[in-house]
Amino acid sequence: MKLAPARAFGLLCALALTACSALQPYPTYPAAALPGETDPGPRVAICYDTLVSSLDQVKAAAQQECAANTEATAVRADWHLDYCPLLLPVRATFVCSPGK
Repeated sequence: MKLAPARAFGLLCALALTACSALQPYPTYPAAALPGETDPGPRVAICYDTLVSSLDQVKAAAQQECAANTEATAVRADWHLDYCPLLLPVRATFVCSPGK
């Protein structure tokens, strides 16, 4: 079965758009606090790729997960791949601190 060139091009464009959106930062389970750490608010985490996403994009994604009138403050990042897939290997954990 042969695809017409226009259909093949359309399919290629759809795949390219899907691949781009698959690399956007997204929320996941945050890392637990280490012994002795106290958080002023709840934790949120974002999976991202350091080659595709800027730190500003990651912080903006974390801020969207925080409640109103709070500020996402970075706590740590890890590469454990337990909660993030291979294409977005970094998990950045933030604390939603009151007083934005």
